[in-house]
Amino acid sequence: MTPTLVMAGHGARSGDWESVLSGLAARVRRTRPGHPVRLGFLELSAPPLAEVLAEVRGPVVVVPMLLAGGYHAHIDLPAVISKVRPDAVVAGPLGPHPLLTGVLARRLAAAGLCPGDAVVLGAAGSSDPAALADVRAAARLLSVRLARPVTAAFASAGSPSVAEALARPRITRVAVASYLLAPGFFHTRLTESGADLVSAPLGVDDDLAALVWHRYDEALARTRVQDRVSRSSRMMFSALSSLDGSESSPVNASK
Repeated sequence: MTPTLVMAGHGARSGDWESVLSGLAARVRRTRPGHPVRLGFLELSAPPLAEVLAEVRGPVVVVPMLLAGGYHAHIDLPAVISKVRPDAVVAGPLGPHPLLTGVLARRLAAAGLCPGDAVVLGAAGSSDPAALADVRAAARLLSVRLARPVTAAFASAGSPSVAEALARPRITRVAVASYLLAPGFFHTRLTESGADLVSAPLGVDDDLAALVWHRYDEALARTRVQDRVSRSSRMMFSALSSLDGSESSPVNASK
């Protein structure tokens, strides 16, 4: 059976946020017509991820709709999966990736980015150093794309905060690239930060849909390699066991 893609979002109290995630799921479905795709959430939004996973029949690949690792990717999501669908294959988070870089660059251009503007990549933030490192890696990719320095900054946990990044002496305008999937609490904090311009969130985009499928394919390929290695190991163990058994058998011992 073709494994069902389950897009696992965090969830939010914003109707606009939920609308964007639903629109992105629809774009993902259109990218591969006929392929089963479901959307579920860890909290706040419906349907709950646990309910979606319980309903799906056959193999499942879960793609976290998260831009970096962190508590939700490493604790919340595995807890739900281990309880409901321990057989599920789990992909890595969406970022960092060049496809996200392209979307960020387009959103900045649409917001009015000028050649001399300084750029800050504004992310939600995390207490997990690995998640912050993912965002800084995304900032480096955007820096290469825009051919200018890009500072990673955070709306909640993480250093520097967006406020700290904007408080530094300015000699040019400062543009904040919203490293968020959809509008909501954190994007509002970015728009109210005092930056000269703030780009729209990543939103519904063909490149983002392509990235979801890339993570899906990547996870399946990794699992198939692991299965081949496991089968090879079992065959080798069986062959060695048979050899040991034949060498110690009474027939061989009498020769």
